[in-house]
Amino acid sequence: MIHHSILESVGNTPIIRLSRLFRDSQCEVLAKLEMLNPGGSVKDRPARYILERGLAEGSIGPNSHIIESSSGNLAIALAMTCRIYGLRFTAVIDPKISPINLKIIQCYGGNVELVTEKDSQGGYLETRIERVKYLLREQPDAVWINQYANERNWQAHYHGEGAEILKDLDRPVDYLVLGVSTSGTVHGISRRLREAWPKLKVVAVDAVGSVLFGTPPYPRDLPGIGASRVPELLQRGEIDQVIHIDDYESAAACRELVEREGIFAGGSSGSAIAAIGRLSAQVPRGARILTVLPDRGERYLDTVYDDEWLARMQDRHLVRISKKSSNTLIEETA
Repeated sequence: MIHHSILESVGNTPIIRLSRLFRDSQCEVLAKLEMLNPGGSVKDRPARYILERGLAEGSIGPNSHIIESSSGNLAIALAMTCRIYGLRFTAVIDPKISPINLKIIQCYGGNVELVTEKDSQGGYLETRIERVKYLLREQPDAVWINQYANERNWQAHYHGEGAEILKDLDRPVDYLVLGVSTSGTVHGISRRLREAWPKLKVVAVDAVGSVLFGTPPYPRDLPGIGASRVPELLQRGEIDQVIHIDDYESAAACRELVEREGIFAGGSSGSAIAAIGRLSAQVPRGARILTVLPDRGERYLDTVYDDEWLARMQDRHLVRISKKSSNTLIEETA
């Protein structure tokens, strides 16, 4: 088949069995490689879905200026998609953006608006959104994608990965383990799968320091999962279990993934793998676990795959664990 544009190659990513990494596990672990989308991540799906449907219905016009708050994969995916459709694009970013991501966005012709003021949670999400709203007031042709509240975010994954998984797998999975940020991916996939497999358990992987599930803010460096603001799309009642993973655990799992399976993946993939490591010790023998590996590793060369950065994250991890152990001891003594 010959495609007419790079966007037509979004989707139909493979599922592989992680038989080497989880060789000694009592579970079967499967991973859908969303990193193989042409823009390098799972975010290619909502970028294409949201823009194409907006263009079809007229809410996005040929002269629209697309704006989104993103320092990572969605910004790259939107920049790529806007390039194909001849639309202007601006990403509202913060200082934590990877230099590699910034260069990719600019190579696609995207503009950037940098926010430097932190929000009430110590992150940048709230101040990025305020900048988006300012741009909307200043530019009448601006259209905000709003990944945090746009129903088409989760619908892209419902019609995308959800449908593909049902087509590709011969029998149900017992646990779906997915990183959570906007919650579009986890809700889209799980809603589709639960129509066919109503007993499916959904396990959300959140970052230590994220406020999505009511835990206190804490320093975190890696993008991809977690947030300093609860998105409108998140429906906590659809989540059966939450596992929190910190930056060091994510990075260590990424390195193990590339060492054992030859899969060079990004930070949120490591978060999912680390969570599965914990979950696999709790579930029944023979359980089938499915995850999604959202993006590629080259975007994390200055973090996950940098030894000095990893050492700093390990120190932070040890301090956190030490404080947690001390607080537990105090509670038990009291």
